[in-house]
Amino acid sequence: MTPPEATRTSPQGRAATPPPAVSVCPLITLTKRADFLRAARARRQQTPGFLLQARMRDGDPDAAPGAIRVGFTCSKKIGNAVTRNRAKRRLREIARAVLPRVGRPGWDYVLVGRPGVTVTRDFAAMRTDLEAALARLHGGDTP
Repeated sequence: MTPPEATRTSPQGRAATPPPAVSVCPLITLTKRADFLRAARARRQQTPGFLLQARMRDGDPDAAPGAIRVGFTCSKKIGNAVTRNRAKRRLREIARAVLPRVGRPGWDYVLVGRPGVTVTRDFAAMRTDLEAALARLHGGDTP
């Protein structure tokens, strides 16, 4: 008898498509204030839509060794709670789209929203900004 998973078909009788590839490096959200402060003292890269802070973790016992950790912050300068939450949602989505492809395992990244720009800037431009910022940040480093 053939195992059930070997003969998966769609309801129309065609072979089912394989599930989408999962990123090798999972994204873990930073939650501790100390991690945000360490990232603030490390490398920075300005973009028109946000500020990117990044640091390489060295022997941090709390962190998964092969993971990319990312944090998001928006101060009250951005606006009221609705505006800050919208800015953070936009930053989370560009991080989800770009960091698994371009980010480096073992690094912490913090995306800081900028007043008036993070909420209104074109989403595709923000993705391009993050890719360019990561390329400049890691420009001289070897992976």
